[in-house]
Amino acid sequence: MAHSTVDKAELMDQVKQQIAVANAQELLQQMTTKCFKKCVSKPGTSLDASEQKCVSLCMDRFMDSWNLISRAYGQRLQREQQRG
Repeated sequence: MAHSTVDKAELMDQVKQQIAVANAQELLQQMTTKCFKKCVSKPGTSLDASEQKCVSLCMDRFMDSWNLISRAYGQRLQREQQRG
């Protein structure tokens, strides 16, 4: 019986890791799309200095927002688990 519990725990860890990877890929895709649309008005072969700065700042703000939301969500999950 203990063996199946370990297998379930390992399986859950693998699923959580796969979800984390999928979330990271989705985050990167969203960030790239939003920041490109916001900062690059005339796509060419390279970004000029102002576009590079805009993209960098946009990505920083996006990551800050993502981290804030992630922390708040994690705290909420912890509170719910403590209640349950």
